[in-house]
Amino acid sequence: MFDKPLAFWLIQSLNSFSLGGLLFLLSAGFSLIFGLMRIANLSHGAYFMLGAYIGLSALRAGFGFVMAMLLAGLAVAILGGLIERFVIRRLSSNPLGQVLATLGISFIIADGCLLYWTGDPQQLATPELLRGVFRVGEAVFPKYRVAVIGIACLFAIGLWLLLEKTRIGAMIRAGVDDMEMARGVGIPVSMLFTAVFCLGSFLAGVGGVLGGPILSVYPGLDTDMLPLALVVVILGGVGSLVGAFVGSFIIGFVYTFGQTLIPDLAYMILFLPMILVLALRPRGLFGRISA
Repeated sequence: MFDKPLAFWLIQSLNSFSLGGLLFLLSAGFSLIFGLMRIANLSHGAYFMLGAYIGLSALRAGFGFVMAMLLAGLAVAILGGLIERFVIRRLSSNPLGQVLATLGISFIIADGCLLYWTGDPQQLATPELLRGVFRVGEAVFPKYRVAVIGIACLFAIGLWLLLEKTRIGAMIRAGVDDMEMARGVGIPVSMLFTAVFCLGSFLAGVGGVLGGPILSVYPGLDTDMLPLALVVVILGGVGSLVGAFVGSFIIGFVYTFGQTLIPDLAYMILFLPMILVLALRPRGLFGRISA
């Protein structure tokens, strides 16, 4: 297992980074929604899959890749905002009902995608500008995977600036740390809930389009990605952007190398870091202590 050529380790490391970038786009919004609203949005993986399908249709309609990505993110954000406003908010006094409602919504989205886009796996076309590879010795790096890593890092920087340097970011952080105190000082909680839900949904939709050329899009993509996002959030800490970023790349490496080197034990290896963190740091690596 350890005598493989250097090129193998380099290529698998690149694959790990690109998967980590996609997981960050999925889990960052999930973590913020979970941290602020205190519910596990089990439809989040379905938003990722729906974004990929919408991006596929936009590409087939003649839109460019960037426009398809933005359209998918915007469409999923609008859907997320409507769901938060008309479903989740009406169940605010029933946390279990909220979780079950999001689970039901994920089934509805999955069946709708199956009905409209059929059950055949479909791959989004790689942007022409990012086709081809970089070569480093014997290692071959697809340009698109390198671009995904860069785009994920740009989103991470943008989110950090939003959360740390803007007024709405301060309100979100206050809500994550202590919702009751945030209400007491006059923060518009209802508007905040909707904004964060739309932001998280937008990131999931964009992530689905970015992941399309790598993962393809198929029925069940949502259930494949959601457990990874859950592990990232638990590992990194609920409501922590840094935790989502670090946790995504940790899980990207663990999952990629686990699938490659020990495929029969890949899921055991995947959930092992989560179990260790839960035992040693129940709030996650970067989770905040609520007041």
